[in-house]
Amino acid sequence: MRELYLPYGNQWIDNEDIQEVINVLKSDFITTGPKIQEFENIVAKYVGAKYAVAFSSGTAALHGACFVAGIGEGDEVITTPITFAASANCVRYVGGNVVFADIDEQTYNIDPKEIEKNITKRTKAIIPVHFTGQPVDLDAIHAIAKKHNLIVIEDAAHALGATYKGKKIGSISDMTMFSFHPVKHITTGEGGIITTNNEQYYEKLLQFRAHGITRNTKLLEKNDGPWYYDMQFLGFNYRMTDIQAALGISQMKKLDSFIKRRKEIVNRYNEEFSQVSEIITPYQHEFSDSSWHLYIIQLRLEKLNASRKEVFEELLNLKIGVNVHYIPVHTLSYYEKLGYKKGSLPKAEKLYERIITLPLFPKMTDDDVTDVIQSVKSVISKVKK
Repeated sequence: MRELYLPYGNQWIDNEDIQEVINVLKSDFITTGPKIQEFENIVAKYVGAKYAVAFSSGTAALHGACFVAGIGEGDEVITTPITFAASANCVRYVGGNVVFADIDEQTYNIDPKEIEKNITKRTKAIIPVHFTGQPVDLDAIHAIAKKHNLIVIEDAAHALGATYKGKKIGSISDMTMFSFHPVKHITTGEGGIITTNNEQYYEKLLQFRAHGITRNTKLLEKNDGPWYYDMQFLGFNYRMTDIQAALGISQMKKLDSFIKRRKEIVNRYNEEFSQVSEIITPYQHEFSDSSWHLYIIQLRLEKLNASRKEVFEELLNLKIGVNVHYIPVHTLSYYEKLGYKKGSLPKAEKLYERIITLPLFPKMTDDDVTDVIQSVKSVISKVKK
């Protein structure tokens, strides 16, 4: 058994990262300074988008995207139930109604056919989630969006560095959100960003994260002098700090190497677990290249003499920090009180009962990976029928 607990995800901060943060702490700007735009420019260039706007969190970024997309009271937005709550909550923040569409049983991503079934006259947007880092079927989703005049806001919290048909995620849809939480591909502590090719969205996102205030003289109806600013709508204080941005700039230099290491670990997992008949390994579309935020196994419970909970607890006892991503959002208490019902999305609910997230992060050693593989195999051997 391992001596130390192995988490399912973890940041990798080195001395270079620390020095960049120290440099900012010694500078004139630690909140809203030049590092934020530098970070935005780096991310925009990396994904191939014209613009990027950094926020204090991925959730704040999604809130901003929904606001500038014009989603409001009574509007419907379609998303997946297999995601973190923020993908749905952002719609509620602006007064919209969330419509959950069931998943594709192979990819665990939202199923475009299920999106089509759920479109009404009130549908305003689609928020597809690149679950685990694997891109959704964007061609199919964009075809639906074009047909019904809908906005597409990609939740790419898991997918920085992923590609769809050769194009980087973040350059394709109306807006795309990335998250920089410590378990993601790079970290700024907390933080998020929206990338877009739409200049109007870009300008409004900048205002939204700063109380709806602007100093842009092109947008001012009057101007009393060089100090003058105007608050033109009710925005929020969702700004990233220069401290966070400096960390993000340093982390971006390592992103490709981080993703390479993730793929090495995944290849080893796939090789080992594909030989275990009680486990279903992740499916990958040939048209996409996942950036592998999460590695999720699905248990064939009919072959086991144990529940998912028992397998999970056995792995925890071996100090393997497993997790479950995610509890279907429509079954959470807040959404149940709004009228969403368990049983309404059978594919998502069936998946939830069978999945376990295994540790996957660049700082894992080969020995760590071996420990995970051996622990999973030993538990499966112990509980199989």
